[in-house]
Amino acid sequence: MIYKKILDTVHNLNISSVSKDRKILLDPLISYIQNKKDLNEAIQLNFVCTHNSRRSHLTQIWSQTCARIFNVSKVFCYSGGTEATKLYRTVKDTLEDQGFIFKTTKEESNKKYEVFFSNLEKPINTFSKVYNHKVNPVTNFAVIMTCSHADENCPFIPGAEKRISVMYEDPKLFDHSILEKEKYRERSLQIATEMKYVFSTIK
Repeated sequence: MIYKKILDTVHNLNISSVSKDRKILLDPLISYIQNKKDLNEAIQLNFVCTHNSRRSHLTQIWSQTCARIFNVSKVFCYSGGTEATKLYRTVKDTLEDQGFIFKTTKEESNKKYEVFFSNLEKPINTFSKVYNHKVNPVTNFAVIMTCSHADENCPFIPGAEKRISVMYEDPKLFDHSILEKEKYRERSLQIATEMKYVFSTIK
């Protein structure tokens, strides 16, 4: 069962707030997922941003969670970057505030986590890595570029059968400011709302 706090968070998200322009950006992702579901094939999604520290983790975690909430099966979400750094602490803090449970599995500068969203589902394994790290798929996947820098600097992702650009503003702009917590929460909820829209659309 999905944790109640996460379910409450998703329930309170208003998908009518997703603008027409954002829906146009999300349509290729919806089409990709729907086509894979219709073919009864695995749906592998690799979310990519430059440092794999903020937006790509938020999209990976919320998409995997929304897939389960809306009963879209065979969805496997991943993330990566053009370089590896570490999961930024405020991403972790923000998701914990919204109901996720993080368990550290490896203590190092680039910590590895298991992220729990349900009593029954397997946790999401997350840490900063390059997009073609061995834990990520090498064939039959869609790559979703979540920042313009990564999109411009990765003109070709080997093995991807579909490349989709869904850009999000970087909350890093507000690091170490009085707005940091608010802006990370805002970005997380925007991503959650859009992933709710995506997976609630799948038939």
